[in-house]
Amino acid sequence: MKKILLLIVVISFVSCKTQSNIVTSKKEAKAKGIYDYSVNRDTKVVKVARGKKSNNSVAKTEIQPEEEKSLYRNNKKANSLAFEIVDYARDNLGVKYRTGGTTRKGMDCSGLVFSTFGNYDISLPRTSIDMSRHGEKIKRDEAQPGDLIFFKTNGRTVINHVGIVTQIREDGEIEFIHSSTRRGVIISSTADNYYSKTYAQVNRVLSN
Repeated sequence: MKKILLLIVVISFVSCKTQSNIVTSKKEAKAKGIYDYSVNRDTKVVKVARGKKSNNSVAKTEIQPEEEKSLYRNNKKANSLAFEIVDYARDNLGVKYRTGGTTRKGMDCSGLVFSTFGNYDISLPRTSIDMSRHGEKIKRDEAQPGDLIFFKTNGRTVINHVGIVTQIREDGEIEFIHSSTRRGVIISSTADNYYSKTYAQVNRVLSN
């Protein structure tokens, strides 16, 4: 039994080891203008209160057109739930890495995804490799906020890292939130050479 537990810990640690980052905290995300965003220039963002899902505890924020950067595509196709999930995941920016963790005391890559979707009563497998077999595998250029993005890091031949797509840039690059062993929960991009080389696939687990 001890050997099995040790194996799980080792797999989780190796799978979430990463080398690059864009945003490492909520403060930095807000400064770069990518913490709050809207489905389009005229819509409102409905943010779910921290802690757990609640139909009564929401706050509406009007997003002015000038606040939306032309750097990002207008992701009209993504449903409202996808944006709520992304915004909830961003509340974890800066949380430290913790093998097997699923709370703000610490979490690993699949733990972030598992707990974020779980907050909306969406059940996902616990490991990145099992998550990669869940939902519908789609083309990279079809990615939308709320989709899962997978990688084969550290020279591995199988998927061992996962994140949640947060934004699609006008140049087609994908920004995603994930938990890395070195930085904890951060936002990175496929524009980074490391993630461009280790990219594996994108899965859609939310229906439009």
